[in-house]
Amino acid sequence: MQPLNGIRVVDFTTLLPGPLATLMLARAGAEVIKIERPSHGDEMRQYQPRFGNASSSFALLNEGKRSIAIDLKDDESKQMLIKLIATADIVIEQFRPGVMQRLGLAYATLSKSLPQLIYVSITGYGQSGQNANDAGHDLNYMAASGLLDLVCDERGKPGMPPVLAADIAGGSYPAVMNILLALRQRDDKGMGCQIEISMTDNLFPLGFWAWGRGMATGDWPRRGGERLTGGSPRYQIYKTKDNRYLAAAPLEQRFWLQFCELIELPDSMHEDSDAPHDVIQAVQKIIEQKTSSEWKNIFSSHDVCCNVVASMEEAVNSDHISAHGKFNRKIKHGSNETLNAIPLPTDLNFDMNGTVAPSCPPLGEANVEFGFEPVDV
Repeated sequence: MQPLNGIRVVDFTTLLPGPLATLMLARAGAEVIKIERPSHGDEMRQYQPRFGNASSSFALLNEGKRSIAIDLKDDESKQMLIKLIATADIVIEQFRPGVMQRLGLAYATLSKSLPQLIYVSITGYGQSGQNANDAGHDLNYMAASGLLDLVCDERGKPGMPPVLAADIAGGSYPAVMNILLALRQRDDKGMGCQIEISMTDNLFPLGFWAWGRGMATGDWPRRGGERLTGGSPRYQIYKTKDNRYLAAAPLEQRFWLQFCELIELPDSMHEDSDAPHDVIQAVQKIIEQKTSSEWKNIFSSHDVCCNVVASMEEAVNSDHISAHGKFNRKIKHGSNETLNAIPLPTDLNFDMNGTVAPSCPPLGEANVEFGFEPVDV
């Protein structure tokens, strides 16, 4: 028996934050019913590249879910939907503030007759405040949180984030965490609750050291100037002779001294606190004299916290990662097409569906089963 067997989720979310959250719930055994627009459903269905009749991104995020396609402005469909919600444990939505209220599906409305309901709203900027109704994407939330300003290139321009941190770390993960806490609280007290997830607000723990320092001392971090943002030779990315890069993080003194010895940095530069940028340049000149393979061999038998920057393809196919079994699960489409499922951060012991994942749902495939009009797709 999976941990969330018997839990029903009515999911109004699209794209990434909510769908990834409900995927984690589905993997743990919850029944997730995805509410979509009858015309074309979740926008992510149309993305490239394709996997079967949907995009690979949609297939990855929506494996094993059900799909109901209805017009939320149609009164008859909405009344049937409310009856469906009455059988659910969790409602999760990702509209801008006020949309669910205008549809008559707000928590204040539903909870009057469904006090046990756990109701989750994911927004970019929260439910209140001057930016609450602003449109945005991950990059905007990163910018608003101050995180984007911490790292810059050689011209002082903030760097483009390589991950959708706001959507996932600020949206999906906090949603799942709070849902599990709410379920535990409901088990204890018998009451549901309303959960508000602001992706911007939830980014602040990722920069705890930066705002902690600023609030404690008034000395706010400089762009690209601090130990963890490019201002130290002990936490730096160095280019190698073969145009690859070395990620060097020998922060502690014992690691740093070993690093200095292995690269043969002059003794006069081992003390790096007075002129860190001079030391960075000196280390860079040394690192660029050898290839990434040569440096990998030099560092391989020493504790110096250094490794070559891997491509995504190299990382996925590495022996180390393969041994963990995270990519063993496959989504199947038809008789031949398969796609590696998302390696979620939940323990494999909680995900007992085996190595073949259920496919993503066709648009409106569950309409008739739940009493709604069939969808012509």
